Amino acid sequence: MVRRIERDRRRFEEIVRGRIKQDLKRHITRGELIGRKGNEIVSIPVPQIELPHFRYGRRETGGVGQGEGEIGQPIGGSQGDEGAGQAGDAPGQHIREVELTIQEMAEIMGEELELPRIQPKGSKSLTTPKNRYTGIKRAGPESLRSFKRTYKEALKRQIASGVYDPRRPRIVPVREDLRYRSYQQDPVAVANAVIVYMMDVSGSMGNEQKEIVRVESFWIDTWIRAHYDGLVTRYIIHDAQAHEVDRETFYTTRESGGTRISSAYQLATDMLAQDYPTDEWNVYLFHFSDGDNWGGGDDERCFQLLQERLLPAANLFGYGQVESRYGSGQFLHSLESHLSAENLVLSRIEDRDAILPSIKAFLGKGK
Repeated sequence: MVRRIERDRRRFEEIVRGRIKQDLKRHITRGELIGRKGNEIVSIPVPQIELPHFRYGRRETGGVGQGEGEIGQPIGGSQGDEGAGQAGDAPGQHIREVELTIQEMAEIMGEELELPRIQPKGSKSLTTPKNRYTGIKRAGPESLRSFKRTYKEALKRQIASGVYDPRRPRIVPVREDLRYRSYQQDPVAVANAVIVYMMDVSGSMGNEQKEIVRVESFWIDTWIRAHYDGLVTRYIIHDAQAHEVDRETFYTTRESGGTRISSAYQLATDMLAQDYPTDEWNVYLFHFSDGDNWGGGDDERCFQLLQERLLPAANLFGYGQVESRYGSGQFLHSLESHLSAENLVLSRIEDRDAILPSIKAFLGKGK
């Protein structure tokens, strides 16, 4: 009976996941999910789910191919009666709220987009000490006292001394009975990653463009976080100059003026050199812009920083060009024609409907 219940539960979960996948684009682009963490519960509305089952009719009614009838006669009713009838009092379809964690939503997204599991670059990891309990000692802090071993020692002492009464068992430990767990610290390799987000905040990047970046980066975060023990996120905004900011400022700042993309790439280069040595960290870099860039050789400066500093350090560098009526979109074409690297991924994001294809482009290589 228990196995049957478990089988039915798994079957129901598979049906729910299938229904969510059918409308995944709408669920993923819901702005209200942004800011949730992996184990937080969210409610996803799905249509009424009815598990298919057999329904038995009366014996005397016959079946298909049985009894009287003419060739071409409809089964179960006559032609021409569609739409006939009066209003009834039966309930209609209902919407069901299904509760999932953000991490489960990310897993469904990964299944639908066929995203491979991320493979950390080489042996890039940090070493952290981990306590491992290895034995029992006669001294130690009270927080590590072993009740079981202390009880056994007290029982052995009372039996040996002849004071133990099995009819009225009363075990009272004394100081020499106390036992404590001992431990040693073993170094454990822990894979860690840093994501650096860069975004153009010049006047041509409007609220809709920033919301697209906000949604896409949230799901990129969630997917990458599932593959590492630790994830650090840093944010850089730029127009003609670049600045490091917090998350809220990153998504809300709007400025005017020119755009110098190399300023963001230089700041990211300095940040990695100072805080995230590439022999210890898995590095992910994402830059979002509408494709405008200041002339005067700034594109060439970007190419140099990418080739010499950023691409050699990164597991993945993703450039997402968010379409804007005010942006020229030229920088994407410049990257396509001047750079080619396995860990460089370029994506054109026309609107919200392009968020999922863009995520697949960025994460589809399992870098």
